[in-house]
Amino acid sequence: MAAGDSADPDAVSLTSCPGGPLLVRGDFEVQADDGTVIPKNRETVALCRCTGSKIKPWCDGTHKLLKRPAAEAEE
Repeated sequence: MAAGDSADPDAVSLTSCPGGPLLVRGDFEVQADDGTVIPKNRETVALCRCTGSKIKPWCDGTHKLLKRPAAEAEE
């Protein structure tokens, strides 16, 4: 196994981008409120946290237009 590889190939990792999306990497599924699985087209996705995305739950970059300081966006 290469340096930095996870011991568990099915592990999921979460990375919070300051003032931006939550990056989710690994083997997972996203479910809607009614339990249906929302298809994802890649292993790493960006989930919207600003609530402004037009393609929820995915991030579309709208947070860049909101011009909120990163510290405020994290609250």
